Amino acid sequence: MSSRLNTSRAAAWGTALFASALALTACSGAGGGAGDSSADSGTITELTLATVNNPQMVDMEQLKGEFEADHPDIKVNFIQMEENDLRDAVTKDIATQGGQYDILTIGAYEVRLWQQNDWIVNLSQWADDDAEYDIDDLFPPVRTSVSVDDDLYAAPFYGESSFLMYNRDIISEAGITVPERPTWQEVAAMAKQVDTDDHAGICLRGKPGWGEGIASLNTVVNTFGGSWFDMDWNAQVDQEGFRKALTFWSETIRDSGEADPVSYGFTECLNLFTQGKAAFWYDATSAAGSVEDPDLSEVAGNVGYVHAPVVETDESGWLWSWNLAIPKTSQKQEAAWEFIKWATGKDYASLVGNELGWSRVPPGARLSTYDIPEYQEAAGAFADITKETMLSVNPEHPGVNPQPYVGIQFITIPEWQDLGNSASQVFAEVYAGRKSVDDALAEVQELAQKAGDAQK
Repeated sequence: MSSRLNTSRAAAWGTALFASALALTACSGAGGGAGDSSADSGTITELTLATVNNPQMVDMEQLKGEFEADHPDIKVNFIQMEENDLRDAVTKDIATQGGQYDILTIGAYEVRLWQQNDWIVNLSQWADDDAEYDIDDLFPPVRTSVSVDDDLYAAPFYGESSFLMYNRDIISEAGITVPERPTWQEVAAMAKQVDTDDHAGICLRGKPGWGEGIASLNTVVNTFGGSWFDMDWNAQVDQEGFRKALTFWSETIRDSGEADPVSYGFTECLNLFTQGKAAFWYDATSAAGSVEDPDLSEVAGNVGYVHAPVVETDESGWLWSWNLAIPKTSQKQEAAWEFIKWATGKDYASLVGNELGWSRVPPGARLSTYDIPEYQEAAGAFADITKETMLSVNPEHPGVNPQPYVGIQFITIPEWQDLGNSASQVFAEVYAGRKSVDDALAEVQELAQKAGDAQK
């Protein structure tokens, strides 16, 4: 079956999601109804933006006054959430037609599925003919991932792949030379060598959530020769490649990883690494901006960057973007586009660079960003490897085996959100030492087969 979601299945998913969303509990920060048309006060149009509390989004909120000064008739209210809470909140709202938000921060996974459910606005009605916005300047693989039939349904705010970061002081003191293209076995050995009571050898995500712990693990599964499904949608979770990957990941965390790994996602590993409390960190290329900011990081200027570790593939980095979209329930779509145009436009990079520092410019969204001399100078340690990695990964065939879906760290089927979240909870039990690898794989195999059967 084609990896493209057909219309009837998309509609069925929407109905199921509508029901399941009623059981979701949105985080406390998502209360209120600021996204309703009643939020307008006088001549001021108030927009409510739901976003993840990643550093780049925090910077966006800090700079929103620049937009509001140029658009005195528009006020933008931010609701910052952790990644898992954001997904629960916006999925619940859009599936139930709640209309709480005017702008949503969503990933490439949601864009195609939500477009087919007619939940998000086609941005090409504004973007395509706007020379100032210059849609052709968007990073090609990222633009493709958020477009359907060449129409843009979400505007890329930043794009990323994944790579390995390391603390130069710790590594140098240990007499280690890190290869530019390491294997995972080499990384595990190096991490174990530098693991001490003062700092972890490596920080690896173990926090439940398909976009948290599963994202990193899936890149390892791919390069170890594993996969979630074969070409006939038969689950492959209990096969040797997947078993080797999960065994390796859990053993590396136990041998040289952070304490309490199930509480560590992107933000927690970022904090640990920037405090000098981890020698290695495998995660998103977009983290480098914060890592290299001396106002945020104790290790700024002292970090090395190399390609995502591999085993049986040439590359193993992921491809992801955080994007701004407009739900069709919003009554303020034109005002919402004005803000999106500002936040994802060509001039935003210079604003961030001049106001907050060039290393904090959102990466991987616009080609023109990489032509800015100040950015090249500030981001010299990671800009080129970020761009190279993003252009070399293959979402259609990221692993050893062919796959019936598109995606590296996620699977573009409606069932993936529930499957990935449930699997991450099971795997967290392995990281915590409460469940064996074989028992975990057997449990997730059953979950995966149900999702696979739905594609047949």
